[in-house]
Amino acid sequence: MTKKQRIMLARILITAFMVITLKFIPITGILQMVLYLTAYLVIGYDILKKAGKGILNRQIFDENFLMAIATVGAFSLAIYEQSGDYVEAIAVMLFYQIGELFQSYAVGKSRRSISELMDIRPDYANVERNGTLEKVDPDEVEIGSIIVVQPGEKVPIDGTVVAGTSSLNTAALTGESLPRDANVGDDIISGCINMTGVLKIQTTKEFGESTVSKILDLVENASSRKSKSEDFIAKFSRIYTPAVCAAALLLALIPPLARIIVMGVTPEWGTWIYRALTFLVISCPCALVISIPLSFFAGIGGASREGILVKGSNYLETLSKSKYIVFDKTGTLTQGVFEVNGIHHNTMEEERLIEYAALAESASSHPISKSLQRAYGKEIDRSRVTDIQEISGNGVIAKVDGMDVAAGNAKLMKRLNIEYKDCRSVGTIIHLAIGGKYAGHIVISDVIKSHSKEAINSLKRSGVEKTIMLTGDAKAVGEQVAATLGIDEVYSELLPGDKVTKVEELLKVKPEYGKLAFVGDGINDAPVLSRADIGIAMGAMGSDAAIEAADVVLMDDDPLKIAKAIRISRKCLRIVRQNTVFAIAVKFICLALGALGIANMWAAIFADVGVMILAILNAIRALFVKKV
Repeated sequence: MTKKQRIMLARILITAFMVITLKFIPITGILQMVLYLTAYLVIGYDILKKAGKGILNRQIFDENFLMAIATVGAFSLAIYEQSGDYVEAIAVMLFYQIGELFQSYAVGKSRRSISELMDIRPDYANVERNGTLEKVDPDEVEIGSIIVVQPGEKVPIDGTVVAGTSSLNTAALTGESLPRDANVGDDIISGCINMTGVLKIQTTKEFGESTVSKILDLVENASSRKSKSEDFIAKFSRIYTPAVCAAALLLALIPPLARIIVMGVTPEWGTWIYRALTFLVISCPCALVISIPLSFFAGIGGASREGILVKGSNYLETLSKSKYIVFDKTGTLTQGVFEVNGIHHNTMEEERLIEYAALAESASSHPISKSLQRAYGKEIDRSRVTDIQEISGNGVIAKVDGMDVAAGNAKLMKRLNIEYKDCRSVGTIIHLAIGGKYAGHIVISDVIKSHSKEAINSLKRSGVEKTIMLTGDAKAVGEQVAATLGIDEVYSELLPGDKVTKVEELLKVKPEYGKLAFVGDGINDAPVLSRADIGIAMGAMGSDAAIEAADVVLMDDDPLKIAKAIRISRKCLRIVRQNTVFAIAVKFICLALGALGIANMWAAIFADVGVMILAILNAIRALFVKKV
């Protein structure tokens, strides 16, 4: 409990003690009023102060104004009628403050829960200088510095392992408990916890650009992007609060005046002013104003605990409506780890063919190029390669040892007017032409992720109407993967620009009430991630492009998290709708009862504080998503 919360609790206890004590002490008159007024000021001075500031700043109509005018009015009415019944005014303020304390504690608990599970901000970095270790602020570490991470310490900055081996706990980033191995040459991201060996890491980014900083910034600023539900509540409050104040004023004036003018009887000013004050207490929109943002905050926090980072409540709302899910293939549904599985129709030794292919592709960072280089198994001598020309969607043309080498798909062979041999094997086919003559082709296959099929089934069970896969691979490869996974539609042989065009076409035919989500690896798919209704980046650990382009970032490469993210968003929206309907329904019923004189101040307290507490308790449920 914070210092502010402890002070509030003390004020609540002191006020409750004073009210109970005064009930049993036979005091009347001025002294009784002064003692009750003291109790009222102990519990309500801050609300009166906030209401006063609101009036001075011309921002009058808020819950502080409603509470102040209602309780001051009730207190004044008790003085005017000389009834000595000041308890109702104090009780309204007392229970309102109990509700505020409860709300403050609930929000604080949600924030602590998130911060504990997202406790990835490093306190220091061990920098190696002149053979000794110095603890420095991570902000002071420059790119290229050597830092040492010992067992039990957090990795403070992104970098590459230059010495040592270890296992890393990535639970705070991915929600997964299984450790990941780190070896020399591996890229490593900040926020992981080193578990076993000592690691020496050469930093590749400044702290402000590291993964840990970007994630923390993303989570901390998520509340700045408001959902339609939150915008509705804000607009509702701006109209609703002045309207109920005007209604309360009319309730206090019109019936008494009508009794005098029309009926010619006693106006009963006290009765109608009391009803108007009760009306004001009931009308306070605390439950909506507090519980709706809290629901979204808890939903975003609960998702982050599972390694699902949502950039704002507006994206959480959009995600809940997803009906079409469009996947990139490589790195999303497949591992993106390509292996050479065959060499066919070769006119030279296989090793020689692989060598030329690896050298021609040596300037590319594409996974297929990497697989050729791994198959070659030797260090690439870049001096042997000149005049490299990469043709998007076709392949590569280069000179290797002075000879023209073309490595690519069938389109490249047709482009160069080289007769080639078709391959019946399913996979990515790299045709090779050397010196203008066909030299054979290499079959490369990607591996489907173990959870991909289960992920597609889970999405369909979650109510997703259609799953679609986009790929630049050959039609046979795309259709085989789609059939294996149970994907509804597949579009193959697409260039990066074609994927954007296809998504735009799908946006026109998707259900009017639904949204289209695109799931990609976040590196090559930035244009498509931005174009879809909502972009989801898969396996985005350390990917700047993913964090920048996507609306939702999954911190590991498990496709099962997509269905979980959708279910979390739907649970959160269900809670928001429940709170909205419940709060508005109870408010309007109690307002009607208050206007008719059926509901008194105690009913008003339930309508305000009781509904707020129940709505907050319901909102906190959005934080618990482990079994969603």
